[in-house]
Amino acid sequence: MRYVVLAFVVLILASLFSGLFFLVRDQGRSKRTVKALTVRVALSLALFLLLLAGYYFGLIKPHGVGQ
Repeated sequence: MRYVVLAFVVLILASLFSGLFFLVRDQGRSKRTVKALTVRVALSLALFLLLLAGYYFGLIKPHGVGQ
């Protein structure tokens, strides 16, 4: 599960930086920036749902204060 989460974080960061690259390169005149940022939002939402499912099915155990 740890490697899946790390892969999602790497993909989210790659999408974020590709959006920045397209914004600078295209001067905001193309749709590539919007597409890259849409992918980033979708990946972030998928990661959030994956974490919720992992907690629900017991793949992720809470730790910290009170445990």
